[in-house]
Amino acid sequence: MNKKVAEFVIEMLKTLLFSIFCVLIITHFIALPCMVDGHSMYPTLNDGDRGFSSIIGRTLDGIERFDIVVIKTDEKLLVKRVIGLPGETVQYSNDHLYIDGVEVAEDFLDSAYMNSEKQRANRSLFTNDLTITLGEDEYYCLGDNRIISKDSRYYGPFSNAQISSRGFLRYYPFQSFGSVH
Repeated sequence: MNKKVAEFVIEMLKTLLFSIFCVLIITHFIALPCMVDGHSMYPTLNDGDRGFSSIIGRTLDGIERFDIVVIKTDEKLLVKRVIGLPGETVQYSNDHLYIDGVEVAEDFLDSAYMNSEKQRANRSLFTNDLTITLGEDEYYCLGDNRIISKDSRYYGPFSNAQISSRGFLRYYPFQSFGSVH
């Protein structure tokens, strides 16, 4: 092998290793690439939407009610919305959310979609009545499409350690690019 080819190969290997290192740093400390799998967050997010969720934002700013978060389970990554925070009592009664006995509006839910889904599923409630008191390290997270979502009602509350990141910056489909709230 001549000297120019050897130098080229070495330079390519250095570039490749540096690129891998950068990707690992970004995906472990800054932004988690994720894809929505299923319709549990519809109409906020669609099946197949791709985006980034902020690891560093979650670390620096913490988790707030109604944040969209990415949760690690034994099975897969879930994209859900935080409803209840540690130590709170979360209650749903007649499709109304109460936190520690005080009604809290869920303005992100689309009422026309909720009504059509209740009618389609022949149900009177979009979110079944429930009451749960969270521990000091527990978050109650639900999908926006409550009738079909597998969330804290299925898995139970999620621990702080299970929540990998927060927020969702959609990059695909391209026409829907932007931050999702």
